[in-house]
Amino acid sequence: MSELVTKSVAQEQQERRIETRTPVKRLGGFTIVATAVAVLGVIVLHAQSQDKDKYSLVSPGGIAFSDFRGYEDWADVSSARTTEILKVIVANPTMINAYKAGAPGNGQPFPEGSMIVKLQWKLKKSTEAPFAVEVPDVFSQAFVMEKDSKRFSKSGGWGYAVFNYDPATDKFTADAKSPSDCGYACHTPVKAKDYIFHPYQKR
Repeated sequence: MSELVTKSVAQEQQERRIETRTPVKRLGGFTIVATAVAVLGVIVLHAQSQDKDKYSLVSPGGIAFSDFRGYEDWADVSSARTTEILKVIVANPTMINAYKAGAPGNGQPFPEGSMIVKLQWKLKKSTEAPFAVEVPDVFSQAFVMEKDSKRFSKSGGWGYAVFNYDPATDKFTADAKSPSDCGYACHTPVKAKDYIFHPYQKR
């Protein structure tokens, strides 16, 4: 009988220790989850603040960066590079659909509301790849074009603007030297292709 009483007392003490530990473990888990949620919230707020600052910009020619909201997720059209800069060209769904329908090779111009963004990075040599290759380094600029024949009748129906990025401050600024026709002269050689250099590349 005394053995049963001893076991019973020991079992009760063990159960009390388990019960005491469980809330502590639960509290620890809750603290980790709460911390993770708080950190995620800060990251989201920071990203929203960046977007708010970026999308409040307007070029000297009156082109709002907010017209191109969501360009970060637009489909790739093509790419190009100079000795120092990698350029990736993306377009909004309106323009991508026109490309897929054959524009501008089918003789049809791009529709009103078409938008294209040339994203530019400085290059660096990869230190990880087992072969010689250059990869994007620091983002530097977003060159934008939008089709609005009424607004930009003097530049072939396209408006142009440049938004520069400063990695030191993590801020975009509207380029003071980019009037709405800033790219018109450069794009005139491809007037027959509705002023667009890059075709939609096969993939």
